Amino acid sequence: MAGKFVLTKGKSGQFHFSLKASNGQVILSSEMYTTKAAALAGIESVRKNAKEDGRYERKQAKTGPMFNLKATNGQVIGTSEVYSSEASRDAGIESVKKNAPEAKLDDTTAA
Repeated sequence: MAGKFVLTKGKSGQFHFSLKASNGQVILSSEMYTTKAAALAGIESVRKNAKEDGRYERKQAKTGPMFNLKATNGQVIGTSEVYSSEASRDAGIESVKKNAPEAKLDDTTAA
């Protein structure tokens, strides 16, 4: 099974997506979007930017390493979880690179 994007709609009416690896683990999460169209555009941006290593901002959170994926304009389009080590974080980046470009969309907002 390949990775997939899961699009959801929150109680606030805003939209959010996550990228899940083939094992079902969330490897990237988006911000909240006010429209479904904007969230879908965010997914396309992740697909487009995922393979470019220079788009990943490797960071150190208070509790451990993590990363952001940025678009060409520098805007953050996805954020990882906090990892236990830099090696785990780097494996997470590789998983996004591998899964995002061909990931199917699971639209849970569809009626």
